[in-house]
Amino acid sequence: MSAETDSKVAMVTGASRGIGRGIAVGLGEAGWTVYLTGRTVRDGDSDRPGSITKTAAEVTEAGGQGIAIRCDHGIDSDTSAAIQRVWDERGRLDLLVNNATTYTTDLGPPDDAPFWEVPIEVWDMMHKVGLRSHYVASTLVARLMIPQGRGLIVNVSSAGAVRYFFGNVSYHVVKAGVDMLTLATAEELRKHNVAVVSFWPRLTRTEAFMAHPEVFPNQSRAWSPAFSGRAIAALASDARIMEKSGRVFDIGAVAEEYGLTDSDGRRPPPLKP
Repeated sequence: MSAETDSKVAMVTGASRGIGRGIAVGLGEAGWTVYLTGRTVRDGDSDRPGSITKTAAEVTEAGGQGIAIRCDHGIDSDTSAAIQRVWDERGRLDLLVNNATTYTTDLGPPDDAPFWEVPIEVWDMMHKVGLRSHYVASTLVARLMIPQGRGLIVNVSSAGAVRYFFGNVSYHVVKAGVDMLTLATAEELRKHNVAVVSFWPRLTRTEAFMAHPEVFPNQSRAWSPAFSGRAIAALASDARIMEKSGRVFDIGAVAEEYGLTDSDGRRPPPLKP
């Protein structure tokens, strides 16, 4: 076990790109040691931009320490090995951000057909990495956080948990499941001083978003990926986080409570779950 335990330690799943990358970088800005997982180890390993190696370097450049772990969250043994590595090297884990998900396109799940025309495999894929994987990681991390008597699990979800605004039934069911996972696990972890919250980002300037202006013509209205990371860092630093356990937090409400703005000075109006 390493003695390097000065900074708080987080694991962010699915941090090769997108919102996961932004969360990792935002935590780096706050000085966290961030273990980040994903299947794309280096740029060029995927037809999509980004990699965990690149994100780790960005976390370190931002002021934290980024450490990349190759992990397929569709394989339980990969998840177990990644979490065990954090424990072996740091002897603590203060924050788990369950963000990993799998879609069939770089923009997300298909929205060009009604659910009865979408292959069942799409449902299975999204539930395996996006809901089941959150449960698996939470289970393994809870076994570490309970003995240490503290910790926070953040499940990245969406307003799609309660509102139909995206043309894919599986997506909405997954997000609703994530929010219920938050509520239920929070109840069972409360007496152990381990908090669980759901976090709703907004439309974010991810790599895929920026690559498709024909789909998203008003790109200036979206939010930077690191804004989500700053919001989660604020939640994780809240001494009263246990009072918030089991609840859903929209990024606008978090920004308002903690006085956060994006890099351009904007703040999204809060949504009501």
